[in-house]
Amino acid sequence: MTATAEKTVVTTANDATSALVSKQGTTTIADTVVQKIAGLAARDVNGVHELGGGGAARALSALRDRIPGASSSVGQGVSVEVGEKQAAVDLQLVVEYGVAIADLARSVRRNVITAIEQMTGLQVVEVNINVNDVHIPGDDDAPVTSDRVL
Repeated sequence: MTATAEKTVVTTANDATSALVSKQGTTTIADTVVQKIAGLAARDVNGVHELGGGGAARALSALRDRIPGASSSVGQGVSVEVGEKQAAVDLQLVVEYGVAIADLARSVRRNVITAIEQMTGLQVVEVNINVNDVHIPGDDDAPVTSDRVL
């Protein structure tokens, strides 16, 4: 999926039943709004360690967390495609060790769909989940070493 900045709602005779289109006007929801809602809803589920890819992306995220005033993006690890009435979501997850991944995916999917549909009125047609890594407690506690001479 490719993310675009914003989609425009086009009014037709068949749109009369949409929550985003009425006789008084139309409501347009930016992709970034749906992306943030999905990211926050996914993070709310116990067993999700973080969203985003593995490897370099996680290393940069860990580094950013150590910088005062820096914060990770709510939309990190989330891509969306938003149409006139529907939305599709792709999530990249890192899960906690010991969590049943199938059950976790089911809970994340349900939470994301509920949040998006309640907040935006869009129908969520799919939530694809890609589990990239398993977080093992203690992995983040390793000291950061440097090759520099102090």
